[in-house]
Amino acid sequence: MRVVLATHNQHKVDEFQKILGARLPELEIVKYEGPEPIEDGVTFAENSLIKARAAARHTGLPALADDSGIAVDILGGSPGIFSARWAGHGRGDQANRELLLDQLADIHDDQRGAAFVCHIAVVVPAGAPGDATAGDAAAADIAWEDVASGFWRGSLTREPRGANGFGYDPVFVPSGLDVTAAELSPEEKNAISHRALAFENVIPLLRMNVIPK
Repeated sequence: MRVVLATHNQHKVDEFQKILGARLPELEIVKYEGPEPIEDGVTFAENSLIKARAAARHTGLPALADDSGIAVDILGGSPGIFSARWAGHGRGDQANRELLLDQLADIHDDQRGAAFVCHIAVVVPAGAPGDATAGDAAAADIAWEDVASGFWRGSLTREPRGANGFGYDPVFVPSGLDVTAAELSPEEKNAISHRALAFENVIPLLRMNVIPK
């Protein structure tokens, strides 16, 4: 059963295959080879749906897409969908972290709550699951769609710690732990992260609406 992942990143495809394939061995996750849509949604869920709809319509296959970032309580949920470019387009992870910590420099420790957020959209085009080749379903209607989410609560440090992970991991301490996400091993992080929780929530959606009965 082929499902297209709305990304051009083969590493992400391999990650989805490893995690979902362990629970749903009938799934084959394939990379999206079509044009990238404009992500003009105002929430993680909207942007994940925009990407998944584009992949489903272009390929005629059921599609997955994820969108994620960090939401800081005292900033009203920002950086949110702007997490990857908080310091400006092309500035990178370090600049994003430095700006965020600078904005929170005077905020007390008990007010530095935050959460990593991940939404995974599942979109099924009319006629799927199928054997449509790429491009045959450019105008396909959407038969069904939904979004699974995962939230990883924690708080923000005052200085980066740890060499693992990426993005905001070095400044995020998960609730119940005294180490940052970047001080966890990849295996430890992948077992409890926002993405892990979203994967758990997307599996029932796939079983009920994508995997042939």
